Amino acid sequence: MTKRLYYSDPYLKETTAKVVEVKNLGNGLVEVLLDRTIFYPEGGGQPSDRGLIEGKGFTIEVTKVKERDEIWHEGIIEGRIPEKGEEVRLKLDWDWRYENMKNHTGQHILSAVLKKLYDLDTTGFQIFEHYNKIEVNGELDWEVVTRAEIEANRIVSEGLPVTVEEFKYLPDDIVKTLRKHVSKVTDRVRIVSIGDVDRTPCGGTHVKNTSEIGFIKVIRFYKKSKNLWRIEFVAGNRALRTLNELLEDYWNSLEEMPNKNRPLLDRVRELKREIDSLEGKIDELRHELWRWKGLALIDKAEEIGDYNVVALVEKWPMKDAQAFAVNFVKENPGSILLLASEEYALFARNEEVEVSMNELLQRVIEELGGKGGGTDNLARGRVEAEPEDVLDVAKEKLREIISV
Repeated sequence: MTKRLYYSDPYLKETTAKVVEVKNLGNGLVEVLLDRTIFYPEGGGQPSDRGLIEGKGFTIEVTKVKERDEIWHEGIIEGRIPEKGEEVRLKLDWDWRYENMKNHTGQHILSAVLKKLYDLDTTGFQIFEHYNKIEVNGELDWEVVTRAEIEANRIVSEGLPVTVEEFKYLPDDIVKTLRKHVSKVTDRVRIVSIGDVDRTPCGGTHVKNTSEIGFIKVIRFYKKSKNLWRIEFVAGNRALRTLNELLEDYWNSLEEMPNKNRPLLDRVRELKREIDSLEGKIDELRHELWRWKGLALIDKAEEIGDYNVVALVEKWPMKDAQAFAVNFVKENPGSILLLASEEYALFARNEEVEVSMNELLQRVIEELGGKGGGTDNLARGRVEAEPEDVLDVAKEKLREIISV
C-alpha cells in the first residue's frame, strides 16, 4: 500500500520514493506504482497533482494520478524505463497543487456560508483549471451571492486555522457537528475543520490557515435543473487571473463598440437594436426579391394536370429554400414547387393541390435512393442523384400520381 505523504504533510514539495511496479503503456506513456507519494490522486472533486518523477537515465512528466486499489502515476517518459526497487525523486508542480488547496478550502467556506445563511446544501463540487463549480439545492440571485461572498471573505481574512482529524469510528458528538453527512465508514474518515465555521468529511488537500486563500469570488451562477443551481467561483491567484481575463474581455469588447462609454450592456442593447432593424429591412428586401422571382418562375411554369409546376435548381441553404418555397406556393394558387440542390430536395404545394408532397418524395427516393420525409404540404430530404435528375424524376412521378 502506497504511503500517502500528501496527507501527513500537504506542503511537502519534493521527496524520494522507490519504484514498486511499472507499466509500459506505449507511445511514450508509462504508469508507475511507488512505495510512497506526494502526488494527490484525482478524487472528491479535486484534480490529480502534476509534476516529475526523476531517476538515473529517465524523467517522467506526471500528467495523471489515479487510485485503482493502488495509486498509479501516469506520465510521459523520456529515457529508459525504470526498474522495480529503483529510488526516484518526486517533484510536485507546486503552483498547481497549492492553488488547488486554496480553492478546495475556499469551497468548504463558501458551502458552509451558503448553508448557514440560506440553508443551501452543496450537492456537487469540482475543481477545473480556471474555475470551480458547486451545485446547490436552491434558487440564487446576485443579492444572495454578494452576501455570501462578503461573509466568506470575512472568514478568509480572519486567518482561521484549518485542521484535519482522522477517525476509525466517528463519535456521535462529531457526527452532530458535520455539515455533510457520512453514510458509511469503511476504513478511516478524515474530518476537515475550519475554526468554528465548518466541519466536514473530505479526502482532499487543504491550506493550514484561511488567510492563505487570498479571496473568494463568484464569477457566474445559473439554474441547472428544477431544483439545482450551479455556482462557478475562483479563489487564490486563480481569482486574480480569471478576473483579469474577464476584465480584459470586457474592455476589449467595449472598445469594439461604436459608442465606447460604459456600461457594456447598454452598448450591446444598442447594437442589438440596430441589428434587429437591419434584419427587418433585409427581410423586407428578401420578400420583395422572392415576389419578383416568383412572378418570373410562375410565368414559365410547366402545366402538369391542373397544376402549375415549377422545377428549380438552387444553391440556397435549406432554411432559405424552405422559406422561399412556403412563400411561393402561398402566393400562387394551384402551384407546386420542386426545388433541388446538391445537398437536398424540397417539394412544396399550394393548399389547392391534392397531391401529397411526402408521397411524391418517397416515390423519388424509391427510384433514386436517399432518405427524407414530411407532410402533404411540404417534404424534404437528400436524394442520391444530380439535382437535374431529381427534378426530372419528380415530374415523372407527379404525372403518374395525377394520372391515377
